[in-house]
Amino acid sequence: MGTDRLSIVFGALADPTRRALLARLADGEATVAELAAPFSMSQPAISRHLKVLEHAGLVSRTRQATARLSRLEAEPLREVTTWLARYQRFWDESHERLDDLLAALQAGEERRSGPDRNSEGNHDE
Repeated sequence: MGTDRLSIVFGALADPTRRALLARLADGEATVAELAAPFSMSQPAISRHLKVLEHAGLVSRTRQATARLSRLEAEPLREVTTWLARYQRFWDESHERLDDLLAALQAGEERRSGPDRNSEGNHDE
């Protein structure tokens, strides 16, 4: 049984280095050397991360003269966002229910603590 594309994309996104590479590529194309600069790892290690991202469809690589440029391909991220959207609705509805419950609890507390008649000068002294 083959792995579905969404699983491959999530697998690629599971690594913080790969997420950082995608964030950098959101600013534009870059060479392996440019991508490796902020990391304390070798260019071959960055290349291996790029291959995982490329396999997931998140990165494409092209040659420009002697440079090999990597470019962000965002379409798979749209698929992830679509998949996650239904869970966003779940959380939104859960938060709305929580807001309603808190409002009801606060309204009940205000009714119970209402104005204290003894504090308005009706003391038996």
